[in-house]
Amino acid sequence: MIKIIIERRIMPGLEEEYEQAAREAMRASLGVRGFVGGESLVELGHTDRRLMITKWRDLRAWNEWHSSEARANAMQQILPLLTEDETIRIYEASR
Repeated sequence: MIKIIIERRIMPGLEEEYEQAAREAMRASLGVRGFVGGESLVELGHTDRRLMITKWRDLRAWNEWHSSEARANAMQQILPLLTEDETIRIYEASR
């Protein structure tokens, strides 16, 4: 299993639009092979900062989703709401 940590900063005043777009993106990933689960968090005291934590069966499953047309379509709704590029980090359990 791997976890993908995605950090995003949202333009002030567009938090509601972002939440809707992020929910749609999460829904799109629900049926994807290798997707285990995920959550979206808001940083305390900073409503413009979001952290997505998703869990995937393996790196191949994540890479397939990351380069998929479905994710590209979801990101078309999210990207215009961000103040900067999202940051993606990939983690695995320590051995």
